[in-house]
Amino acid sequence: MSVHLAEISKIVGKTAHCALICDGAGWHQSGQRLTVRSNVTLLRLPLYAPELNQYLRGNYLGHTVWDTYEQFVEACCTAWNTFIQDTEKVTSITKRSWAKVTN
Repeated sequence: MSVHLAEISKIVGKTAHCALICDGAGWHQSGQRLTVRSNVTLLRLPLYAPELNQYLRGNYLGHTVWDTYEQFVEACCTAWNTFIQDTEKVTSITKRSWAKVTN
């Protein structure tokens, strides 16, 4: 993974920044064993939310290049705010059979 990140860093160059969305796989973890260059940021997906991750990547954040960090943050905020306004989508994606709220 460190070699992969180094290659991404080369392609991104010194005047840009890459936000790489990663799941919880062991080789996606930072720490002493993983070298992350200064022009690459690893964004960790929430645990146990594969449907949410797939929805946000598939509809808002996947296969996109932003020119600035500010544009990236704006895209993330727009994606999240749009998602949370759709209560039916929130329910369908986050509902779990073992998590029930009753009065």
